[in-house]
Amino acid sequence: MSTPLAGKKVAILATDGFEQSELVSPRKALLDAGAEVDIISIKPGAIRGWEDDHWGEEIKVDKLAQEVSAVEYNALVLPGGLFNPDALRQDTEAKRFVDGFFQEDYIKPVAAICHGPWMLAEIDKLKGRKVTSYPSIRTDLENAGANWVDEQVVVDNGLVTSRKPGDLQAFNKKLVEEVWEGRHSE
Repeated sequence: MSTPLAGKKVAILATDGFEQSELVSPRKALLDAGAEVDIISIKPGAIRGWEDDHWGEEIKVDKLAQEVSAVEYNALVLPGGLFNPDALRQDTEAKRFVDGFFQEDYIKPVAAICHGPWMLAEIDKLKGRKVTSYPSIRTDLENAGANWVDEQVVVDNGLVTSRKPGDLQAFNKKLVEEVWEGRHSE
């Protein structure tokens, strides 16, 4: 088994109501590629996913957003779901943590799927960027300055976005590729 991400550390930021597959599948792809993965949240203990029309499985939280910094990680994943991104974008520590992946002269890879890009709109990181998302938040992302397109996966200078669980195979492939490439110049 190839481990191109050996030595890389990736954060997945989520809270209750994350889309089950949008956390579990990217985490597996990262682990399979050799990365170390931490689940970061705004609540301690465990967080529960959402699967179709009911609560899914619990995932153990490794660290709280208030305890970590982007400096500790090589990349960030923002799973979607409806409840999860809405709660995260209202949390000061979650916003601070995500903002740390975007520096003045470089960004670390950030991957957001489904409603995950809401956080990036909230912290004003979408101006002039080509992105995709779940169609219902298209207007929000465009109002934040994004160039929204309806494609399976979009990569814009280290920012990977995707629409829905059906796009996870393409999303995971680009996620692993961007983490392997590392920092990107603006």
